[in-house]
Amino acid sequence: MRFMQRSKPPFRADHVGSLLRTAPLKEARAKREKCEISQHELKAIEDREISAIIRKQEDIGLRAVTDGEFRRAFWNYDFLGSLPGVEAYLGERKIKFQGVNPKPMMLRVTGKLGAFSSHPMLEHFKFLKKHAQALPKMTIPSPSSLHFRYGRDAVPEAIYPDMSDFYRDLGQTYRQAVKAFADAGCRYLQLDEVNFAYLCDPKLRAQVANRGDDPEKLPAIYAGMINAAMSDIPPDMTIAMHLCRGNFQSTFVASGGYEPVAEILFNTINVHGYFMEYDSDRAGGFEPLRFVPKGKTIVLGLITSKSGRLESKDEIKRRIDEAAKFVPLEQLCISPQCGFASTEEGNILAEDEQWAKLRMIVELAGEVWGE
Repeated sequence: MRFMQRSKPPFRADHVGSLLRTAPLKEARAKREKCEISQHELKAIEDREISAIIRKQEDIGLRAVTDGEFRRAFWNYDFLGSLPGVEAYLGERKIKFQGVNPKPMMLRVTGKLGAFSSHPMLEHFKFLKKHAQALPKMTIPSPSSLHFRYGRDAVPEAIYPDMSDFYRDLGQTYRQAVKAFADAGCRYLQLDEVNFAYLCDPKLRAQVANRGDDPEKLPAIYAGMINAAMSDIPPDMTIAMHLCRGNFQSTFVASGGYEPVAEILFNTINVHGYFMEYDSDRAGGFEPLRFVPKGKTIVLGLITSKSGRLESKDEIKRRIDEAAKFVPLEQLCISPQCGFASTEEGNILAEDEQWAKLRMIVELAGEVWGE
C-alpha cells in the first residue's frame, strides 16, 4: 500500500533535534570558556557549523531540519535560564542518571514570571530559517521542566505562595514564547517533555510524592500548561511533543511503559504529534497507543541514539507492524528515540554512525510508506 506524502510534520522520516557537536565547534566552545576567543568569534564558528549540518540533513533527505542545538550546552537550561524570573545555577541534582551525571546545573524562580521577549533562541531560530530549504524545526523544553526536577524547592513561597499561580503564569509565559516563535516564522515547534515518561517510573513517582507533590495530579497540571502554551498558535503551525527517559551520554534516568499517563497524554493534551521513545524494553510495549485518537501522529523512536550499532531494517519493520496493531499505519512515522546530544558532551557514538542512522530512517520511510 502506498500512502499520500505528508504535507505537514511530523514527517514519515523525522528526528528529535540535537546532533553530535562537531570537532571545530567543541574546540571553539572550549576556547571561549578559557577566554581565548571572543563571543563574536564563537558565533561565527557556530554559524558555519550549523550551516553545514543543515545542508547535511537536507542532503540525506530529511524534510525537517534543526540547528542541532549547536548553540546550547543543555537541551533545557539554556532556554529556561533565559526566561524572565528564572535563574540557572550550579547545585545538587536530586534526580540522577544511571551512571555518569552531567554537571549539576539547576533552575530556580527569582521573581514573578514575566513577559517573554528578546530571548536569544528567537535569533537562533531566525538563523535556521534563513539557511534552511527544508522545513526549519525548533525545539524547546516543555514548561514542566521548570518544576518536575525541583518541585517547591525552585519556587519560593515568598514569590508564589500558591503554586496554582505559578503554573498559570508559567503557562502564560510559554504561550507568549510559542507565539513569538510563530511570529518569527516557526511552523514546526517541538516541546521536549521528559517528565510524563518519568511519571511512569514507580521510583520517581515515589520520589515526587516524598517531597510533597502528588504524582497522580501532576499530569493534569502539566497538560494544562502545555495547552496554555499552544493556545494562541496560527492554524498552520504544528506542535509536537518528545518523550524520553533521559539521554545524557547514552545513559538514562527512568524506566516504565506509558500506560500510567497514556489517556491524558493522547486525549487531553492538544499537541499534534508525539515523538515516543521505543528503542528498549524500558519503554514498555505499544499497547498504550490504543488511546491515540484519529488525527494525531505517533513518531516511533525505534532507532537508538545511545549507540552506534545500526539496527536491522527487517527488525524495525517488524516493530512498526506491531505498533500498527494499536494505531493505524497511516498515523505512524519513525525517528531516533531521542537526540544524539541532549548536552554538548553528546552520546557515545561517532558522527558517521549518527548520519548512517538518520539515512536509514529516510530509507525505511520510503520502503514502509512509499515516500
